[in-house]
Amino acid sequence: MKRAKLIRAAGLFLMAGMLSCESMVDNLNTDLNNPTDASANLILTGAQLGNISVQEGHLARVAAMWSGYFTGTDRQYKDIYSYNVTGASFNDVWKFTYQGVVEQTKLVIEKSEATNNRLVQGIAKVVQANALGTAAACFGDIPFSEASDITNFPNPAFEPQIQVYGKLQTLLDEAIADLESGLGTSPGAADIHFAGDATKWKDAAYTLKSRFYLETKEYALAATAAEKGISSAARSLVMTHGTTLNVNENLMYAFIARSRVGDINASLALAPTLLNPASATYKGNTKTDETARFNHHFITVSTTGVVIPVSPNTNSSATSRGLFGQSAPYPLATYSENVLTSAEALARTTGFAAGLAKLNVYRAYLNTGGDLDATYKTGTFKYKYEPYTAEDFASGGMLNTTGLTADQALLKEILMERYITFNGQIIGFNDLRRTRSETVGVKLTPSAGATLPERMLYSEAEVNSNTSAPNPVPGVFVKTAVNAK
Repeated sequence: MKRAKLIRAAGLFLMAGMLSCESMVDNLNTDLNNPTDASANLILTGAQLGNISVQEGHLARVAAMWSGYFTGTDRQYKDIYSYNVTGASFNDVWKFTYQGVVEQTKLVIEKSEATNNRLVQGIAKVVQANALGTAAACFGDIPFSEASDITNFPNPAFEPQIQVYGKLQTLLDEAIADLESGLGTSPGAADIHFAGDATKWKDAAYTLKSRFYLETKEYALAATAAEKGISSAARSLVMTHGTTLNVNENLMYAFIARSRVGDINASLALAPTLLNPASATYKGNTKTDETARFNHHFITVSTTGVVIPVSPNTNSSATSRGLFGQSAPYPLATYSENVLTSAEALARTTGFAAGLAKLNVYRAYLNTGGDLDATYKTGTFKYKYEPYTAEDFASGGMLNTTGLTADQALLKEILMERYITFNGQIIGFNDLRRTRSETVGVKLTPSAGATLPERMLYSEAEVNSNTSAPNPVPGVFVKTAVNAK
């Protein structure tokens, strides 16, 4: 009996000890560096960074190689440059788009609805539209309404590209209404682009609307949206970069100049030949001097007196910061794009005079230095962009030596200006595909074979895991719906 009592007492003591120890380790498996929840503002920051990876990362490098801006010269980029690419190459792009942006912005919207913070909802919707618009343009049919809801839609449907563009316009209209409501608390610095400035986000939304209308060839609607879009360079939506290694660098710089040196250059690209005053295909004229822009965009060497472009300009010194310098900002939706969209859309719908007037608005901006970095506005390199007149586009005029109509000659000049302005951006690739079958525009020679690429390939991981994925999977040379019509 005595022994039994001792055993029972010991057992109670041990149980008490175990209970007290359990309280000490209740949170032992909680990783403070991997929270299971966060505020809408913190999630918004993550979604915006995810969008940067979509717009400025691998997808932009591939688009640049397939658009005559860059040349792939080593490892897989040499193959991609020659259109030898697999869906596995786009797995991360798909992940950034759907997990990094769509899933996160849906969380932001859900959390912000609970507090009626329409300002943050509006911002999140613009970011989401930016990412999904890029995906639709590059891949064609994509998951949209059922995306990033694995509980209800484990195999989200791929919706027709043109239908997705329509839903993007609705999403942006919702965002604009949210941003105009005046309801909600600013996310402040958590919004890494505009610090919660509703009017700037509204401008960006209209510029994205004009972009998407242009891509679907609804030119009158593109012109209308552009009139409400970004109205000055200071209001452009860009990603601001810095000089902290592996933290805030320009992603193009980090890849080309540091992590994968030698994989990409500009030795066989079209764009530098159009900007190089010494080139036989130089786009300049008596009213246009592209010397500064040529040197801002490309690093050059001089061999026996001939200037040769060798690389996208990643210079990052105090006296020379190239277009892809370490701390150079990367464009997402800009004043330059907005004005040029307006110029093209008006030229196609309203007429020659309206298109020329907008083109000259842009040339006036370029004549003040435009998008050049301050280090290229010092006078070391010349630039000049005098206004064009109707006579310049008349048959036999300075910009019409091949017998085009004046309307065609103007459209050709606008498309050429868009091509140069969008160096290193995905929208340059979108433009080329949209206008490829037209009489005028930028004509690119394939880097391999006789056919130019028409789309990016679907993520291999998505195709293998989603039973709703297209079957057969369309190849690189299959046009997307908006470019097939």
